Amino acid sequence: MRYISTRGGITPVSFSDAVMMGLADDGGLLLPEKIPTVDMDKVRSWHNLPFQYLAVDILSLFIDDLPRQVLEDLVERSYSSFRHPQVTPITHQGEVYILELFHGPTLAFKDVALQFLGNLFEILLDQRSTYMNILGATSGDTGSAAIHGARGKDRINIFILHPDGRVSPIQKLQMTTVTDPNVFNIAIRGTFDDGQAIVKEVFNDLGFKEKHHLGAINSINWARVLAQVVYYVYSWLKLRSRGFDTVDFSVPTGNFGDIFAGYIAKRLLPEGLINRLVLATNTNDILARFVGKGDYSKGQVSATFSPSMDIQVASNFERYLYYLRNEDPAQVVKDMDTFSATGGLDLSSLHDFIAKDFVSRSVSEEETLETIRDFHDRHDYLMDPHTAVGVHAAQSFVDPERPMICLATAHPAKFGEAVKKAIGREPELPPALAGLEDKESRCDTLDADTEQIKAYMREHVLS
Repeated sequence: MRYISTRGGITPVSFSDAVMMGLADDGGLLLPEKIPTVDMDKVRSWHNLPFQYLAVDILSLFIDDLPRQVLEDLVERSYSSFRHPQVTPITHQGEVYILELFHGPTLAFKDVALQFLGNLFEILLDQRSTYMNILGATSGDTGSAAIHGARGKDRINIFILHPDGRVSPIQKLQMTTVTDPNVFNIAIRGTFDDGQAIVKEVFNDLGFKEKHHLGAINSINWARVLAQVVYYVYSWLKLRSRGFDTVDFSVPTGNFGDIFAGYIAKRLLPEGLINRLVLATNTNDILARFVGKGDYSKGQVSATFSPSMDIQVASNFERYLYYLRNEDPAQVVKDMDTFSATGGLDLSSLHDFIAKDFVSRSVSEEETLETIRDFHDRHDYLMDPHTAVGVHAAQSFVDPERPMICLATAHPAKFGEAVKKAIGREPELPPALAGLEDKESRCDTLDADTEQIKAYMREHVLS
């Protein structure tokens, strides 16, 4: 299996090289040359497999340069810290099924990918007798999951940018109270989109990238998307064992990474097993407008109760654009140049193609709180605001003949303020979050300026 860039400017590389490269050297995003597919005989062989065994089988379809035993050990180590034996369990609540992705170390879905990626980096760096300086931006959950995946690891320093004052208090504490000497938290005076732009600019400085051995943990790294494909297949298999052949998924998303993993899962499985992907956004609705109208144009970022989705430039969108443009890298380059110059793309002529895979809904703040309150009152089930966005959007598309699986992306205790507004009290803190306020914290605040970030990194990188 070789990996190519959405912009066509690199020689195909192995999986391990793609992981180490992060962002392609031509500024594009890495994808497999061909998405593998499986037949129903293979699907039947996966029936009742534990999550870890299924993960190894699916990952091995995309990874041919690591021995299977190494992959088995990697998967086992990555998910041994999860608090539920099924890793990503599914529960039936009212008219929907909830896929709980928050049983990892930082209580967010990002753990599924970032525990895997952190351990994978460690293996590859040891194989190559080298080191890495990881740079990433977070709107909340990626940062803490990445930090917990990399903390204390030899050969790695990690630098995480978060928008100052725009993450939840718990999210900030989860990052800044990790004081291992290889962890560097940077609050930038700006938005997540500013941080994401800085990361891309730094990676596009190939001299800086090569000199300092930069690595990527944002979902621009293909390994993150790949790890998330597993739980789509796993949850579909769980419902197949209950007599359902086809399902829909509702995915709260701001960066298009998690739902793109669903798109890959949809193409991996035989046609029709995953029917539709419901793309759910908060009031930062660039992706909902894209799916609904073909209008991919930036607006102003609004602060919401679901801050991890307060994004107006989705870093993984380019991966889907590659397929939308019939795998034509020259057209992708043209589109991305247009978007950089104008802040928008008119893709309305491709709406019928988009509609084969996606439907969309933008959810207001009031609807988010109402959904948290309603499910708590009716089902005694408490969800965080991001999950509530996905559940509310799903209710517009539920088919009584086909299960709707809603991705629960974070534990409600990570967003106590929103939960309190909805039900009148904050959720009880689980042990993983209790006592964070009393811990020592460390964070530096800088302007949202690429040169300032590079200067800071020069002072602290491994070399």
